[in-house]
Amino acid sequence: MLERLQNIDREVFLFFNNLGVKEWDWFWVLITEKETSIPLYAVLLFLIFKKIKLKGLGITILVVGLMITFTDQLANLTKDAFQRLRPCNEDFIEYGRFLAKRCGKYGYFSGHAISSFAVATLVSNVLKPYYKHVFFWMFFWAIIVTYSRIYVGVHYPGDILTGAAVGIITGYLFYKLHKYLTSRFNSNQ
Repeated sequence: MLERLQNIDREVFLFFNNLGVKEWDWFWVLITEKETSIPLYAVLLFLIFKKIKLKGLGITILVVGLMITFTDQLANLTKDAFQRLRPCNEDFIEYGRFLAKRCGKYGYFSGHAISSFAVATLVSNVLKPYYKHVFFWMFFWAIIVTYSRIYVGVHYPGDILTGAAVGIITGYLFYKLHKYLTSRFNSNQ
C-alpha cells in the first residue's frame, strides 16, 4: 500500500514537474526563494498595523514568530523521522527537471508548505473583518509558493499536501492564540 502511494506520488510529481517550460523557469526559481515573500510580509504587517494598531501588530509579530519557529521545527523533525528522499535525490529525476540551487536530503513534509499555509490561515483570519478577499489572495500565494517546490524538483505532491494540511491546522491554532492575546492585551479589538 505504502509503495503504491509512493509510486503514485512519483508519477504525479513527474507530471507536474514536467509541465514546466524554460521561459518560466526564472519565475518559479524566484518564487521558491523565501526572500521573495518579504514584500508581501511588509504589506501584511502594514495592513495589520493600520487595522489593529501598534499593540495588535506586536502581538501578531510575536505569534507569527512563534508559529514559524514551530512549523520549521516540526517540518525538520518529520523529515528526520520519515527520512523520505526528495525527488532531486532519486534516480528518476533524470526524467524530470531539477532547477533549485540545492537539494536537501529528506523532504517529507514540505517546510515551505507548512509555513506558507500557516501564515495564510493566521493572517487571513486576523484580517478577514477588514478585507473581504484576503482568504483568496493569501491562499493563492500559498498555493503558488508550494507549487514552486514541485516545479523546481525538490518536493513530491504528497510532501506539499501534508505540509499544507498541517499548516492550515497550525495556522488556525495560532490564530486562536492571537485572538486570545489580542483580546487580553489590546483594547482596540
